[in-house]
Amino acid sequence: MPQRCGWSSSDPLYVEYHDREWGAPSHDDHRLFEMLILEGAQAGLSWLTILKKREHYRKVFDGFDPVKVARYTPARIERLLADAGIVRNRLKVEAAVQNAKAFLAIQNEFGSFDAYIWRFTGGQPRQNGWRALKEIPAHSAESNAMSQDLKRRGFKFVGSTICYAFMQATGMVNDHTVDCFRYAELTQRDPPR
Repeated sequence: MPQRCGWSSSDPLYVEYHDREWGAPSHDDHRLFEMLILEGAQAGLSWLTILKKREHYRKVFDGFDPVKVARYTPARIERLLADAGIVRNRLKVEAAVQNAKAFLAIQNEFGSFDAYIWRFTGGQPRQNGWRALKEIPAHSAESNAMSQDLKRRGFKFVGSTICYAFMQATGMVNDHTVDCFRYAELTQRDPPR
């Protein structure tokens, strides 16, 4: 049994997410949009709750296609709010639509969301070396800057803590603890001594 980060529970969905996705650098605009929306939906809830709803989110949010989500009408939003398969919070659902519009504007300006968002870490993942979960911060200077700029561009549910969670999820930072098998895989070097 490989050693994993202490936050990874025994739930198979959580283990799969930890082992295959969390902390792996992503440069795919589609996945970046999905994670931005899901991290916003998670605010105040457990990540496992969101993982359990993820497939349904993909279905009702048109596979997280930002072009389609940006066109959602008030009637479509009302149908989503009646769907128990997602987090039925009006502000979060409306934020997803607004964020899709802002996401498309960034793609238009920078050529891709990837080109824009990775500027906050200089285009490279930040390789941390945490020995214990209690060392991992809830935000950073980079997530503060990202949050501020996203808000300026019209995004909602993008506070610094949400942005930091997004950075962790998309591999902009490697916050696997050094004893976790994924740490070495993602740093491609030995853990610090």
